[in-house]
Amino acid sequence: MTVGQEGEPVAAAASSANLVVEADLPAHVGPPQLAPRRQLTFGLERFSGVYVWGALLLIFALWVPDTFLTTSNAKIIAGDQAITAMLALGIIIPLAAGVFDLSFAGVLGVSVALTAYMQVQGHSPVVAGLVALAGATFIGAVNGYVVVHLRVSSFIATLGMSSLLIAATYWITDGKQITEGFNATFLDLGTKQILGVPMPFYLMLVVAALIYVLVEFLPVGRYLYAVGGNPQAARLAGVRVDRIVFGSLVASSFVAGVTGVVLAARLGTASPDIGPSYLLPAFSAVFLGSTQIKAGRVNVLGTLLAIYLLATGVKGLQLAGAPVYVNDLFNGAALIIAVALAARTARRV
Repeated sequence: MTVGQEGEPVAAAASSANLVVEADLPAHVGPPQLAPRRQLTFGLERFSGVYVWGALLLIFALWVPDTFLTTSNAKIIAGDQAITAMLALGIIIPLAAGVFDLSFAGVLGVSVALTAYMQVQGHSPVVAGLVALAGATFIGAVNGYVVVHLRVSSFIATLGMSSLLIAATYWITDGKQITEGFNATFLDLGTKQILGVPMPFYLMLVVAALIYVLVEFLPVGRYLYAVGGNPQAARLAGVRVDRIVFGSLVASSFVAGVTGVVLAARLGTASPDIGPSYLLPAFSAVFLGSTQIKAGRVNVLGTLLAIYLLATGVKGLQLAGAPVYVNDLFNGAALIIAVALAARTARRV
């Protein structure tokens, strides 16, 4: 699919320059001699992120060895990126179907606020979490209805919803930070460590595994990519396009809701401005990931690779004494480069 272009088909055709007429070749030259070169190029394109990640690890290991090349730093990177990774994994689903969801960061903020507010009001963590998840699912359903039935562009619909959700988060928290009233057992969900790595990292792996199975092995995954690649052809093939688009937006919001509950446990606070800061890093990772592993389409493994590649670069620069704005600078540049690479890859697929 073409990432970032809603419902636009991706034409996959070989260039005439790559078509070789065997009869025109000298006797000592044949197609088998070209195969190793094509395989090498193919591998470099699919796994270039691995090489870049390895280069970053080497550079920072030599630059700031005392602080970067430590077990504790690796555990910090793994734990700190769990929330961003969960959000990025969630938006793979609508992007695979060719639609945007710009409201997921707002859903995150509302879920954090609802989880905190319900506990402050004396409700159990289970009730608080269920309310947050129900709210997130409802938001996804509203997004789906506006996009599918009212025929509003997913970009516009979810952008508008994002603004509404920011306002809702301020309303729920009364514009103040909620710091008290959290259940101690609930906080263990975000702070307890296994092998020195916080629990959210392992929860992220569970989410990644579930979404990987969904998009790679289940029929619905094939339907998602079919709708994202060519909705008209998918509809003619019997795929219920509207249902797939609707479901993808609900799923994205649900994952954001789960992430919000985990983030509330991780922080032990609820801030009215908690959501928007996650928008850019998550999109940067997904678009960069679409150029990796399964180049030309959003995918789980590529997204995870991109998450930790970007995190390694940012963390290394911070440890080297870079200013605080390096995070936004790095993610913004990565998003631009990733979209350019994704477009280039799509043209070659």
